[in-house]
Amino acid sequence: MTDHTLSSQHTIADTVLTMPVRVRTAYQHTAMFVVDADAAQRMIDYSGLRVCRFGKGRALVVLMLMRYEDTDLGQYYEYGTNVMVNPPETPQASGLRALQSAGAFVHHLPVDQSFTLEAGRTIWGYPKVMADFTVRKGRRFGFDVTIDGQRAVSMEFSPGLPVPSAFTSGRQVHNTYSYMDGVIRETAGEMLLSGVRYRPGGVEVRLGDHPYAAELAALGLPKRALMSSSAANVDMTFGNARLISQ
Repeated sequence: MTDHTLSSQHTIADTVLTMPVRVRTAYQHTAMFVVDADAAQRMIDYSGLRVCRFGKGRALVVLMLMRYEDTDLGQYYEYGTNVMVNPPETPQASGLRALQSAGAFVHHLPVDQSFTLEAGRTIWGYPKVMADFTVRKGRRFGFDVTIDGQRAVSMEFSPGLPVPSAFTSGRQVHNTYSYMDGVIRETAGEMLLSGVRYRPGGVEVRLGDHPYAAELAALGLPKRALMSSSAANVDMTFGNARLISQ
């Protein structure tokens, strides 16, 4: 297995990518859900990571859609199911304070372009699969994700309230975790958001008949979101993955 941690360049489909990868223009829609921690843990047990527990046996799951416009990986849509987990060095951390250091474990990550699929799987170990996306724009933003002819998930977002740029103008550092071929990887990304909107609830989730939908249903979805948000632009960089175990 190649250790990508030390590589400054990667060749994907005859294209050389120089790290860190840059996202200059993208938009996102996200929804955060409080779910049963035991159910979330069962879903990601295969990874060896532990969900971040807070309250009385609760965990956070974030569903999101990204539209990448101007990036080193090209233009594409991407849907993610992310579970907030403890860093491997503090697997048993719990409580609201633990959420401050939690990272997002990427459990589902369908995309609609082959180049980003190969790059994501090869460099970062992300579980990217090919999917079809139907996007609806208007007063409400909606999308469907279909994999192998089966609908996995649909979401409809109501507009949120604008957040003053003073609260979102700083660069944020987020860690994501992935698991593939017996290896846990940690990837740090820097993100600058603009045009941010938030609202309590604000999203409708509908599940289809793909196996991904059954996994989401096992978490208790669809249910009311804790919070939904959107960002008119996401400026982001992310480097090589750090191998945690193999």
